[in-house]
Amino acid sequence: MQSSSERVVVIDPPKAQPDLVTERPPKNGPRFGLRFKAGLVAVASLLLLLGLAFLIARKSGVVQNGAPISTQQPAAARTLRLKGTTEAIESRAILAPVLFGQQVASLTITKLVPAGSHVKRGDLLVEFDRQAQVRDFLDKQAEYNKLVGQVSEQQAKESAARAKDETELHQAGSDLKNAELEIKKVELMSRIDVEKAQLSLDQAKATLAQLKETFDLKRSAAQAATRILEIQRDRTRRTMQNAQTNAELMQIRAPLDGVVVLNTIWKNGRIGEVQEGDQVRPGVPFMRVVNPSGMQVQVPVNQQDLLGLQIGQAAKVRLDAYPELVLPGRLEQIAPVGRGGDFSAKVRTFSATFSIQGSDARLMPDLSAAVDVLSDKTGQAASARPSIKQ
Repeated sequence: MQSSSERVVVIDPPKAQPDLVTERPPKNGPRFGLRFKAGLVAVASLLLLLGLAFLIARKSGVVQNGAPISTQQPAAARTLRLKGTTEAIESRAILAPVLFGQQVASLTITKLVPAGSHVKRGDLLVEFDRQAQVRDFLDKQAEYNKLVGQVSEQQAKESAARAKDETELHQAGSDLKNAELEIKKVELMSRIDVEKAQLSLDQAKATLAQLKETFDLKRSAAQAATRILEIQRDRTRRTMQNAQTNAELMQIRAPLDGVVVLNTIWKNGRIGEVQEGDQVRPGVPFMRVVNPSGMQVQVPVNQQDLLGLQIGQAAKVRLDAYPELVLPGRLEQIAPVGRGGDFSAKVRTFSATFSIQGSDARLMPDLSAAVDVLSDKTGQAASARPSIKQ
């Protein structure tokens, strides 16, 4: 039995309420996305820093066991091939002679040394028909001798005329002295004799004065006549000497020891080498004498390939006519000014000269040759690349 003071509290049972679903943020919600993006940025930053560190290490080098090791990879080497033509370092061109004082259309070859012949200095190379020059020399020589005789004859005549005039002048002086002595006897002479003596004195004075005046005129005239003959003689002598020189020019001799090379020229309406009996115009270079002991190759170089060449660079020279023949070479010279291209003035071609360090009996001028030069892909000469000490 419960006490009346106790109050009974009756609690009604809770009413049925609908289930409440608590909404939780999804795993891929905004907060998770921000964290993911921040992680990606951190990873990217780390990779960037690692890449920069790797590049800096490549440039500065890595030190291992106290010795620097280069991280630079050698550039791939390539061979630059240049095409050119062989030529002799020492050579002399032989031209058809130009005659003094003569206009000759052509000269006929009577003797000719075959191409490829070895000659020494002073040997006869070619002889042209010189009959006209020899005949002209003989004619001028005869004319010169004739004028020499005329000058001598004129000088002899002048000497005789001078002696005669001097004798007459001396005789006129003596006559004047005699007339002066006779005029002193006027006191002992008659008037007629005095007048005769005075007339003789005046005549002697006039004769002496006339002889003195004409003496100088005769000497001047004689000197002028002699000088005219001397001028003609000297002119004929120069003509004779020119004819003699022309006759000597018709024989051409070797200026140095070497090999005879015939040039191709335009003759008789066609291109070819000269032969005996052919006619050559004066001044045409139809032959060369070359020294085969020193040869070189002249090659054109494109402006892009020019960056891979340096003076003193070694090369290999190959002849197209003899593929098995390989000779060492060396770059000696590069033209400072380039030649404009055929299609564009901006594209330049430079001329380079490679010396051939060796000799061979088959090595002759005007042979097509290939020059192989070793260079890297960056355009720098391989021989000029600095080496790295390990």
